[in-house]
Amino acid sequence: MRKDSESPVVTKAARARDGLGALRHVLRRFTTPLLPDDYTQLVNPLWSVRELRGQIVSVSRATEGTVNLVIRPGWGVPVDFEAGQYIGIGVQIDGRYVWRSYSLTCSPRPAGDLLSITVRAVERGKLSNHLVGSAHPGMTVRIGAPAGDFHLTDPIPEKLLFITAGTGITPVISMLRTLADRNQFGDVTLIHSVRTDEDLLFPDVLEELRREHPGFTAIVRVTSREGRLTPETVGEIVPDVTERTAYACGPNEMLDALEAWWSELDTDEELRTERFTLDRSSEATGGEITFGHRGSCHADGATTLLEAAESAGIQLTFGCRMGICQTCVRPLTDGYVHDLRTGDVHGPGERIRTCVCVAAGDVSVDV
Repeated sequence: MRKDSESPVVTKAARARDGLGALRHVLRRFTTPLLPDDYTQLVNPLWSVRELRGQIVSVSRATEGTVNLVIRPGWGVPVDFEAGQYIGIGVQIDGRYVWRSYSLTCSPRPAGDLLSITVRAVERGKLSNHLVGSAHPGMTVRIGAPAGDFHLTDPIPEKLLFITAGTGITPVISMLRTLADRNQFGDVTLIHSVRTDEDLLFPDVLEELRREHPGFTAIVRVTSREGRLTPETVGEIVPDVTERTAYACGPNEMLDALEAWWSELDTDEELRTERFTLDRSSEATGGEITFGHRGSCHADGATTLLEAAESAGIQLTFGCRMGICQTCVRPLTDGYVHDLRTGDVHGPGERIRTCVCVAAGDVSVDV
């Protein structure tokens, strides 16, 4: 929870946590050798310190194949985050927990401590398809702490440019809502690309921001009519692009082109990008992966060590699943791996990011 030093905000959720702490203290005295969790979870499934949990309180259809989820975080879940960050969501499917990271679409302000995300069903996306098809109010999920370095800086730049495509708008919606909540809307331009009109997310939010903030310009490019968004198009739409701090989120191809273009511009302003998917091309052959004494499995050269562990029912810690936050870093004890994000090859004794590394032969990881 974000608190102001001069006027602390006390929410119902905060009072509930204080009461829960007292209840847990009493139960601990009477439940040995059982843990208080064994009893408090019977009262409320969110009252657990063994794992971070949340409960879905509302589900709304955003577009075909996309849902907005509002989640009430449980005991111990950090609700203090930066606009643009993401959280991990874990759901038990076929007896195993499947985890993925989703950008928060709410602003980081006390609002009953509710969190919101938007999920689009993707091909072969086990969790995304499950949530889009089966998420319902009352459903309990596991939650990973907010993470990620794609967020608004402090102080806020005078001129901002957001370039997004598809669900790449989700972290930017959090940023826009935050600017509005803090009354920090200055000269802000959003260029958003969608395939069809029906694919546009948050049209009501964008329209409201247009009405209430004269400095906000939102341009939606429908690629089925107007063609793909290119860096050159961005330069034509925003003549003062070199004067703006830019944030971009979308497909890898778009981000690669923007990064190359930006590096050639005569500007001191920064371009910050967020990628939702990994480029899985490498020379790695795969192999037998051993996770200490917890088990082993075989994986191909496109399956990360983290994904391989999860497929074998071995739960490893992680955060972003994109090689950024370092939550998943573990020592490599034997063999060699390829880092899909950097292209580097790591060997025995090095610490590796399991979420972006694939096996180049048989490997052993200390877990």
